[in-house]
Amino acid sequence: MANVSVYNMEGKEVGTMELNDAVFGVEVNEHLVHLAVVAQLANKRQGTQKAKTRSEVSGGGRKPWRQKGTGHARQGSTRAPQWTGGGVVFAPTPRDYSIRLNKKEKRAALKSALTSRVNDNKFVVVDELKFEEIKTKNFKNVMNNLNVSKALVVLAENDQNVVLSARNIPEVRTSLVNTLSVYDILKYNTVVATKAAVASIEEVYA
Repeated sequence: MANVSVYNMEGKEVGTMELNDAVFGVEVNEHLVHLAVVAQLANKRQGTQKAKTRSEVSGGGRKPWRQKGTGHARQGSTRAPQWTGGGVVFAPTPRDYSIRLNKKEKRAALKSALTSRVNDNKFVVVDELKFEEIKTKNFKNVMNNLNVSKALVVLAENDQNVVLSARNIPEVRTSLVNTLSVYDILKYNTVVATKAAVASIEEVYA
């Protein structure tokens, strides 16, 4: 089992914690991690783009000039793609971009992402994150004490004082254990988790 240091909000080491190898010590499957990231980004797409083809643009029913004798190239409609106001060639239509992964694949990808962060020493555990008031400056001070900047902060419960204090910091994102995603784990340089959050992750995914 991997051992990680546990820090307090002042950035001082207050102990160590053993991580469960079933979650934080698995063999990293880069292919599954890639699939999970592609799926998450694809599932965010609305797929509502639409343009009209020549059959959908109004007008253009009359042949603009006779077939022969004008000196012009032959034309059958003023709504053909080469005309101004004409239709679009291979126009985009609404479609569903979503990609489905089964539960086992999702869990394996998440474990791989967490393991990679632990292996790279980019997984920081804090004993707790508690604020008596909503203040961005206080949260920023904690991040400075832990010597992390671009961070994903994982919480065991939805503490509004913590979440709202972090909301205005551009390079910090808060996440609950049940909303943890592979993309967020990889997007941010460091994962900062409370002891309670680590215990909850191990309980859910072990």
